[in-house]
Amino acid sequence: MNPQFGKFFIIAGIALLAVGAFIWLGGGSLLSWFGRLPGDIRVERPGFRLYVPLVSMLLVSLLISLIMWLVRRLG
Repeated sequence: MNPQFGKFFIIAGIALLAVGAFIWLGGGSLLSWFGRLPGDIRVERPGFRLYVPLVSMLLVSLLISLIMWLVRRLG
């Protein structure tokens, strides 16, 4: 197994920890728009709730793709 794999997982874990701490400590109010974008499907009825965050997940996918492209380009 490549040692670079280990470094990647450590950095990814630290990044996830930092994002989680940011949201948990109140920074989540900055992201209150996330999940309520036009194109996110929300159906609420008595006894039934359906939520499909299509546009939000598209943005997350684009962001992760951009980060991975930068990591490959710079690394």
